[in-house]
Amino acid sequence: MTEPPYSSTIVGWREWVTLPGAGVPWIKAKIDTGARTSSLHAFDVEEFRRDDGSDAVRFGVRPWQDSDEDAVVVECPVHDRRTVRSSSGHTEERVVVLMDVTLHGRMMSAEITLTNRDEMGFRMLIGREALRNGFLVSPGESFLGGRAPRPVRRLNRGR
Repeated sequence: MTEPPYSSTIVGWREWVTLPGAGVPWIKAKIDTGARTSSLHAFDVEEFRRDDGSDAVRFGVRPWQDSDEDAVVVECPVHDRRTVRSSSGHTEERVVVLMDVTLHGRMMSAEITLTNRDEMGFRMLIGREALRNGFLVSPGESFLGGRAPRPVRRLNRGR
């Protein structure tokens, strides 16, 4: 049996991640092996056609719960559209984009669905497909990749 070309990185059930291409230096994510695709809280989602005829989407990202502070507007090509079933059993058609995500110091490209996660405890979920990039989940631990700096954590306190 041959070894994989990478070593596994152990992550906890929640981690701080970075979305470098979106200009989001810190966002708290739930590591969710029950979700196939990763998901990001997005608002003001607007699909449009570029001059070259390709489909794109423009959307806002708020990294902090109940706060507009540090909100950014992101524009990405539309990678796909999927019907996603939530944990409550509700189905929803979502736009899928490809984004770079840094988790525990490792950057990967991940398929991410855009949805309103205002009622959820985390602005982002990292699903199984992204975790297949060499991550193992230790469900009893948190923030194994390190914590955001103290001022950043204060912004997210109570949210």
